[in-house]
Amino acid sequence: MAESTETGGTAVNEPAGSQPIDDSEMPLAEHIEEMIKRLGIVLVAMGVVSGVVFPFADDIINFLWYSFLPGSPTVCPVTADQASAACPYVYDPLSLVLARLKAASLAGFVVALPLFVYQTYRFMRPGLYPTERRYYLAAVPMSLVLALVGVGFAFFLILPVIFQYFLGYSKPVAEIAFALGDTFGLMTLLLGFFALVFQIPLFVMLAIMMGITTRAWLASKRLYFWGGFAGVAFLFSPDPTGMAPVIVAATMIGLFEGTLLLLRWTRPGDRTGCRSSPGRRS
Repeated sequence: MAESTETGGTAVNEPAGSQPIDDSEMPLAEHIEEMIKRLGIVLVAMGVVSGVVFPFADDIINFLWYSFLPGSPTVCPVTADQASAACPYVYDPLSLVLARLKAASLAGFVVALPLFVYQTYRFMRPGLYPTERRYYLAAVPMSLVLALVGVGFAFFLILPVIFQYFLGYSKPVAEIAFALGDTFGLMTLLLGFFALVFQIPLFVMLAIMMGITTRAWLASKRLYFWGGFAGVAFLFSPDPTGMAPVIVAATMIGLFEGTLLLLRWTRPGDRTGCRSSPGRRS
């Protein structure tokens, strides 16, 4: 026997016995307390990973720096015959310490992404249907995979293009003295940002599979999403030339549209209405 749920004039059938097993009312204060606890677990894990990685921060800085810029630790600071090396320069006392913290925090952030998805699942679990629980649990390892793909995408494709552009952009006018703080900050920001950006397909698919929205609705609002992606890209990509924000925005739009296209092929019977889950925990 199936029960029907009416949402916006669209009837959506739920299999009998598919209601949330742990469905129960909880006071708002308990919701907030549990949410803070879950976020605390994520932050503590991020801090632990960052602390473990911190002793190796100098190696990470050198690896990332000379992956995109000419030179090596053996020739920096430069001598007269090595002026083409793009060595890092420290212009304030805290630059090196902050760069080390950024390197360690990047590792912690990437590891924390799947943990955040899992803790979100734990928070929402009592109000989820069994099928929704399976979707969420499957998303945990996928989140880590997508984060690593995002970091790799930025490392192998985006950052080399951006820094080659920076080098060529200024050579006719001046010799660049790359500041460690600003330059390494851009590297870590883009690596971490692309780890987050590559979660877009996961969140879109979760939202559709759980009945929160539909592919048709997302497609009808795509221009709003494009504008939001562009705004976020220009807000969080500190590049006055505009190249980095444009690349980031284009990547976000491409991931969004690619996910919708994939769902169009794999879910041709996508419903036009979203279901409202009865008995959800409030």
